[in-house]
Amino acid sequence: MKAQRQRLIFGYVILILLLIALAAVNICAGSAEISLKRLMNALQHPQSDRIAYNIITGLRLPRTAAAFVLGGALSVSGFLLQNFFANPIAGPYILGISSGAKLMVALLMVLSLARGFAVNSFAMVAAAFVGAMISMGLILLISGKVKRMSVLIVCGVMIGYICSAVTDFIVNFSDDSNIVNLHNWSMGSFSGIGKTEAVTAAVIVFPACFCAFLLSKPMNAYQLGEEYAVNSGVRIKAFRAALILLSSILSACVTAFAGPVSFVGVAVPHLIKSFFRTAKPIRILPACFLGGAVFCLLCDLITRTVFAPNELSISTVTSVFGAPVVIYMLLHKERRAVNE
Repeated sequence: MKAQRQRLIFGYVILILLLIALAAVNICAGSAEISLKRLMNALQHPQSDRIAYNIITGLRLPRTAAAFVLGGALSVSGFLLQNFFANPIAGPYILGISSGAKLMVALLMVLSLARGFAVNSFAMVAAAFVGAMISMGLILLISGKVKRMSVLIVCGVMIGYICSAVTDFIVNFSDDSNIVNLHNWSMGSFSGIGKTEAVTAAVIVFPACFCAFLLSKPMNAYQLGEEYAVNSGVRIKAFRAALILLSSILSACVTAFAGPVSFVGVAVPHLIKSFFRTAKPIRILPACFLGGAVFCLLCDLITRTVFAPNELSISTVTSVFGAPVVIYMLLHKERRAVNE
């Protein structure tokens, strides 16, 4: 028990230190290098260095905040889905939920651009939520027809491919003046997120994550089996509906602002559970949020700096780090199945 507590404290300290360090580096690094001293001076005395202040507050701080909030949201969404399906490979990207959200947002964006009216952030999230719920509904229908989780995963991937193909079709037939922005968004990116979008994301994500944390106790009972959860007083239908709703809200928020971001929702919860050596939600749900934030801050830093001034899509980098983790999980699960 003491060793577990020490590991828990150590893990949280490491995550917080990494978060602070990466946030500072993300704000300082870029085409215009800003030292830590200049950063502090610009924030304390904006008039003395207006250029640095505008770069920090107008571009880098909102983008860093977005990577923090949305990365954490994606990781928590993946953790909720893994509990819902009782499978560590379940995630919003792999199950096609993010692709469904992307499709509806692309439809709304193209329609608004064609009709010449502006769409606010909440409308984007609402459209993404509708798409996420439609994809989730299809996954739930399929889950009732198949017994093997591997088949469900393949079906989710196929749903994702279909939604992505339709989205690409829509993007390619949008106005030429707007196709570049739509294409960049459809590939996944934290660039272009301003203060308003970052604040809106935080307003949606933090309450949703808090609600998810309140479900820690029933989630812990659910991990031990549905029958055990029922005997513990958990209302299964309401509980499962809450998991679906919260995971869809979180993944929809990410897709609305940053486009589809791959593998974070699967890889990060697995790494967190492996490091902390526990799957108890009350202990690792906040760690999943911090881990997702750290992971996305690191990946976003790579997208901006490695091939500067060119910028990679965020999903390109998250796939490089996240896909090997998923492959390892699949191989490890198969090996365990063979041994049993």
